[in-house]
Amino acid sequence: MNVNQEQLTIFKSVIEYGSFSAAARHLGKVPSAVSMAISNLELDLNLQLFERHGREPTPTLAAEQLYHQALQLLVEMQAWQQHAHALSRGLEAELNIVVVSELQYSSWPTYIAQVAKAFPSLKINILNSPQEDALRLLKTGRAQLAFMFEREHLNSDEQFIEVEQQSLVAVAAKQHVLAQRSAITLRDLQQHRQIVVASRERDLVPELSFSTQAWHSDHHDSACRLILQGLGWGVLPLQMLKENPYLAEQLQVLAIRDFTPQFTYFMDLVWRRDHALGQAAQFLIQYLQNHRKNPV
Repeated sequence: MNVNQEQLTIFKSVIEYGSFSAAARHLGKVPSAVSMAISNLELDLNLQLFERHGREPTPTLAAEQLYHQALQLLVEMQAWQQHAHALSRGLEAELNIVVVSELQYSSWPTYIAQVAKAFPSLKINILNSPQEDALRLLKTGRAQLAFMFEREHLNSDEQFIEVEQQSLVAVAAKQHVLAQRSAITLRDLQQHRQIVVASRERDLVPELSFSTQAWHSDHHDSACRLILQGLGWGVLPLQMLKENPYLAEQLQVLAIRDFTPQFTYFMDLVWRRDHALGQAAQFLIQYLQNHRKNPV
């Protein structure tokens, strides 16, 4: 059996237009070519698809059952061809994007949706990691793009675009001793255990680490659960508290006296200059350049 796309297209047209001649006009073929194609399809399938006793061919029960599957096959074939064509023009086989853990509550999914809309057949993989690990994923090529916090020092082999601002706040469970104080010094923070979102690699130092006593987690959700248990204070996304009212009820934003208790950073999209980017990655960069939010 060797059924091809042209045979399925002709079969579909005969069903929909009701005759060989009407299908032929639609397809720009002569009726005899359509009739021959159907006959060959019936031979390939060893199955009668049309009764030919009257003026017009009548679909058999088998043809009616196969019609909807033929439609699905044609859609899949077209999608396969479009994907192959996109790959030939530089579309990556898949796009890996790493999102820093604390940025899960930012607008990054709306940007990914634009890529999916432009490249519906593309496989997109989202990776979550602390800031330090995101850099390593970029460097090793395991990720082509990264949504991460701005940094004071950018490596010469990296390029970025500012996307939007995000805020982090120092918090503790309301039963924690720090939550009971009206004014907290840096020394107070240093003397109490901090739950830090950090890389699994112990040689990578997290940026927002203040305490001499620290427990590490590689995701802000796990860090939050430890903080809720009163096991330490930590720095969490402000948007996380806004979107989860129960957290706002159980956590206290710490009143820090020595510096502003809210840390505001830009979220950047970062990529490597020395790594070739495919069509989808370039599309996302261009989209963000055209739609970048103004600082607030």
